[in-house]
Amino acid sequence: METVKTISELRAARLILPQPVGLVPTMGYLHEGHLSLVRAARSECASVVVSIFVNPTQFGPTEDLASYPRDLLRDLQLLEKEGVNLVWSPDVEDMYPPGFQTWVTVEGVARPLEGSMRPGHFRGVATVVAKLFNAVQPQRAYFGQKDAQQAVVIRQMVRDLNFNLDVVVCPIVREPDGLAMSSRNTYLNPEERRAATVLYRSLSAARQAYQAGERDADRLRQIMAETIQSEPLARLQYVSCADADTLQEITGIVSGRALLSMAVFVGKTRLIDNFVIGEENHAPGN
Repeated sequence: METVKTISELRAARLILPQPVGLVPTMGYLHEGHLSLVRAARSECASVVVSIFVNPTQFGPTEDLASYPRDLLRDLQLLEKEGVNLVWSPDVEDMYPPGFQTWVTVEGVARPLEGSMRPGHFRGVATVVAKLFNAVQPQRAYFGQKDAQQAVVIRQMVRDLNFNLDVVVCPIVREPDGLAMSSRNTYLNPEERRAATVLYRSLSAARQAYQAGERDADRLRQIMAETIQSEPLARLQYVSCADADTLQEITGIVSGRALLSMAVFVGKTRLIDNFVIGEENHAPGN
């Protein structure tokens, strides 16, 4: 496994990689969710490139950039075991050189949900992912369903800007008790960790109601909200029942694929999770 830092080093190493190349963009502090993306890329591509970059432009001024967990040595050891070919871990100055002033802004699908709660977040995401795609030139790029809106935004960007690659979205990886794996789970103390399962329980309650015949979007949102509010350590930021493609809130009856999603503070830690309902061959928990 080769590791590089600069874009020039990356491009030189990329030239000799067997095709096709799969890219797994990460912010490091890897867990089983990330590794599942690596394995998916490994199974479909001749070469796998993993980027590790904590992207400052997708964090708001009050968010956890400074405290975001980092352990590059551990990450590299995990990736070597998975048979990754190339790891790129650029510095901020490589990605955003002095005088940087060019941004990628996705409009409609980036506005609701996380976009309304975290202004500027998806501008930072779209810009850094476009730069990753441009530098690595992968044939496939792998993302997790846990960041459902991010996946929709990136697919929109790829279509709109004619990137010559496939975006592959892989299922959420969960702990045995249902909590979606996240680097931010390390912030939770034991009591908060127990309370954090309320996200999965609320989504499960709404899905069970849907499977039992409930089709009213407001009622599904109410079920999720009431379940969250039953947990004293949880503070609800939003719940959503939106069209899975446009991310617009559904009014009235759910008739197609819908994304049930939420953002919840457990203690000081902000967690997100989602299920997709209304599609055939749906795998529970994704």
